[in-house]
Amino acid sequence: MAVPSVPTGSPSASGPLEPPSGPLGPPSAAAGRASRVPGPGGPFAGGTGERSPVPPDVRARVTELRLSAFAGHRRAAFPLGAVTLFAGPSGSGKSTALAAYEALARLGGGAQLAEVFPDPVAWVPERARPDAQRRRGFRIGCTADGAEGPVRLDVAVQAEPELRIVGERLTADGVVLLETALRDPGRRAVQAAWHTAGASPVTRAPLPDDRLGTPLLPLRVAGKTDGQRRVLAATEQMVVALRSVFPCDPRPERMRAPVPTGSGRLLTGCDNLADVLWRTRSECGRRHALLVEALRGGCAGPVSDLVPEPLADGTVRALLDRGDGLRTELARLGDGELRYVALALVLLTGPGVLAVDTPGEVPDALRTLTVLTDGFDRGLDPAQRRALLATAARMGERGHIRCVGAVSDATWALGTEGVTVVHLRP
Repeated sequence: MAVPSVPTGSPSASGPLEPPSGPLGPPSAAAGRASRVPGPGGPFAGGTGERSPVPPDVRARVTELRLSAFAGHRRAAFPLGAVTLFAGPSGSGKSTALAAYEALARLGGGAQLAEVFPDPVAWVPERARPDAQRRRGFRIGCTADGAEGPVRLDVAVQAEPELRIVGERLTADGVVLLETALRDPGRRAVQAAWHTAGASPVTRAPLPDDRLGTPLLPLRVAGKTDGQRRVLAATEQMVVALRSVFPCDPRPERMRAPVPTGSGRLLTGCDNLADVLWRTRSECGRRHALLVEALRGGCAGPVSDLVPEPLADGTVRALLDRGDGLRTELARLGDGELRYVALALVLLTGPGVLAVDTPGEVPDALRTLTVLTDGFDRGLDPAQRRALLATAARMGERGHIRCVGAVSDATWALGTEGVTVVHLRP
């Protein structure tokens, strides 16, 4: 599915640190949870008194990325499908969009603000003017869909004069479930208010200003009222969707040498691909067979298997079995072939093999892994990139693996079933 060009937006009248307006309040009758329950005539029904044969997708996943004021993006909202390619020339903001997604994922996992943004001023819009308190910053957000319906998260970050979160808002069905604001610049805390819908409509308490408040709510919300349980459910959906992200940038120069055996968890640069192969080949023969099938479409010459080989010094290397008694070391492959092998392995393995902080307490049926790849087609020839995209689309259709990548030109991908193309302009 091709998506028309999405503009990066124009400067907003409001500053990047201006928090969203609107008070916390109880949900209206029309916005209640019952409106999402499948049934005759409901939103998932095929007509009056008729159920839809397709059940709703309850897996937590990010379906929209918003860059209200972030580097070169202003008032931008990007749809995210099972496979999404950001396309545009150099300087159009493709890498910036992926960096914002990764930053939200790390914040959703509980990382401190300084760890996520070591150079925060670099993300402040170039023409952003400081306010009366000499503050400048940026705003990012996303929407996570799942069993609770669309849940929105928007965050305002102050980069100058000191790094801190100055505003955060979590909403669902038009109801503000969490809202924070910096009331006293002299205190290292923000004032938070979350939906209660009990004897008191909201609960207020301070939260730290150096990390996201949403993942902290399960430690603060008791879940005694319907309102509190709704907050916890929306929070879980957002956190699960953000934590299940794996940034991947295969480095061919690091993949050629034998590596020590270790945890069998693939690193973001795929340096330890041979070690991971040592584990996956024996654990899941079906997925390994799919990987070998995919390699036939991206590697030169015949491919009958991809095998690990332990060496005397305790390391392991990977080889392509040509099927005629000849085995080719990965060290002999070109950069494009190595990137193809690594990305195919990532798409066909899943969270149990990748070095990603997956929420183990959540069933697999309720979560999906998103792979972020800047330079999705870097070093790949036309046949390799089409084969890799087809693999990503096939895995995305199953619902457990999603992929967000950046390419300079996506004309070759237009019209591919299950692929969303977002065109950017400088």
